Amino acid sequence: MNVTQQIINAIWLGSVYSLFSLGYALVFSVLGVLNLAHSAIFMWGAFIGLVSVLYFGFPVWLSVPTAMIGAGLLAVLLERVAFAPLRARGAPRISQLISSIGASILLVSVAQLIFQELFGAQMLARFPLGSIPTDPIDGLPFNVTPIQVIILLVALILMVLLQLLIAKTRLGQRMRAVAFNTRTASLLGINVGGIFVFTFFLAGALAGAAGVLFGLAYNALTPFIGDAIGLKGLTVIVLGGLGNIQGALIGGFVVAGLEVFSIAAGGSNYRDAIVFSLLFLILLVRPQGLVGQKEGTRA
Repeated sequence: MNVTQQIINAIWLGSVYSLFSLGYALVFSVLGVLNLAHSAIFMWGAFIGLVSVLYFGFPVWLSVPTAMIGAGLLAVLLERVAFAPLRARGAPRISQLISSIGASILLVSVAQLIFQELFGAQMLARFPLGSIPTDPIDGLPFNVTPIQVIILLVALILMVLLQLLIAKTRLGQRMRAVAFNTRTASLLGINVGGIFVFTFFLAGALAGAAGVLFGLAYNALTPFIGDAIGLKGLTVIVLGGLGNIQGALIGGFVVAGLEVFSIAAGGSNYRDAIVFSLLFLILLVRPQGLVGQKEGTRA
């Protein structure tokens, strides 16, 4: 086993996992509920980016911001339809969770119809990479392609910008205040509903970016690409601590490392079992996650 090569593979794949999982963590930290339609937004982000290239002639690099805007707006629509009405009626969080599952099924079903219409019965689409070289970069002691380098750089830039937004801006302060206590934030004059909408937009934008990067990495898009990564995203945020932004960053690389090294060791058929066994152990031994803190008030 080439350890250096596997570390490189885990780094670029972990950046995608972390970027995707940050959306889960953001929504949970602010609203206190898991958005299980996040994986469907991820898939739609990849699809929006693909359509912008295939049918609108956008360059591939422009597919990332296009997907972020499109997926962010779709996430806002999701919040208005599947979450806001239940929240306004004071419905329990489990109702919002179930609503997100139904929304996810609907979004995937609509995508199936469109994929079949555009790409045939196989429902398989690929990015036209064109002039982007796909061969490994010469002169390095390990194999890494330009696309993988671009994926890592874009993901890291977006994660750094998110950290700056939350930690250094007034909007980030309002998000943290709402995450701490919505009633107190409302009394302080913060538009709690607006923060909810912005949080969903931001989470959707991150999912859209992750979807395009994932699509570029494997270049095989179907309506079901969100299924596997959705479960891994849950593992990441449980591993890092539910609602913990830094934990989601760390957890993404840990999960990717486990997956990559299990494949390298000849256990490709068991890679998901290994990852989800980790989820089971974390829930048993340290349910607050590796970097999370115990919290007795959040359901």
